[in-house]
Amino acid sequence: MRRDSRALYLSKCYVSAEMDETDFKKLEQRVDELIALVERLHTENKTLRDREAGLLAERATLVERTELARTRVESMISRLKAMEHE
Repeated sequence: MRRDSRALYLSKCYVSAEMDETDFKKLEQRVDELIALVERLHTENKTLRDREAGLLAERATLVERTELARTRVESMISRLKAMEHE
């Protein structure tokens, strides 16, 4: 819908001076629904950000442990090769 036709639609549906009580109640209910949706999405977004932070911390720990294990394995391989040449 084009911008000017959307404005015309809104002016006819919601901003009309002849808006009756039923229309007003519907609009009020829709606004309440949108407010509830925004609040729910805000909460969900915070939950997801917290979860992401936890997963990033866990990943950092796992990367560190993997590097430590790699260093130990490389050290063992070096020692085994040195023992082999003796």
